[in-house]
Amino acid sequence: MTKIFCDIADEKIIKKFNQKKIVKGFTTNPSLMRKAGAKNYTDYSKRILKITNKPVSCEVFADDAKNMISQGYKISKWGKNVYVKVPITNSKGLFMGKVIKTLNKNKVKLNITAVYTSKQTKKILKIIDKKSKVIISIFAGRMADCGKDPIPQFKESIKISKKFKNVQILWASTREPYNYFQAKKIGCHVITIPPIIIEKIEKFGKTFQNLTIDTVKGFLKDTRKSKFKL
Repeated sequence: MTKIFCDIADEKIIKKFNQKKIVKGFTTNPSLMRKAGAKNYTDYSKRILKITNKPVSCEVFADDAKNMISQGYKISKWGKNVYVKVPITNSKGLFMGKVIKTLNKNKVKLNITAVYTSKQTKKILKIIDKKSKVIISIFAGRMADCGKDPIPQFKESIKISKKFKNVQILWASTREPYNYFQAKKIGCHVITIPPIIIEKIEKFGKTFQNLTIDTVKGFLKDTRKSKFKL
């Protein structure tokens, strides 16, 4: 079963989607926080964590190992349901193995983000234990945007992580509702999805005939608004 996480930081939307059974958790990042109007990262994150008991990923924003570790410890203390989101490398491309290993060893739940290859997944698996929970977020949509097929990277990552019962592979940067079917088909543990796409998934099941009629009705409505004549 592929779990759906909602990718959002807006408090009102989190309250709404927290009521949906289909939503099993939430992912956030500093960019989403800023767009949601957050002024104080710590205070805003703690308010989100009080809204839901479901897993919530909150990201560090330092660019060096020492400060990532420090921020990771602080974030981990915000709530029992919080996952500390850390990038697999910093902005210079340096592998943040020390950050991952240190936080994991100290029982901090991690969401390792900005992963693109199964080789990166393998590097992560080599330095983590088999106890503390770890999510590995692979960016499918961004890969596809660059003309690269994400499926082989997911299949291999899922395969090599099977011995780790504490590890979940997450389909990130979802672009369309059909990605949910793709994630389910390959056995992805989690997919994180923006609210607007989750609402489309909830409407799955329309027949081709209904889709045709709805489309033509839309054409007709737009034509009448334009008041065109021949």
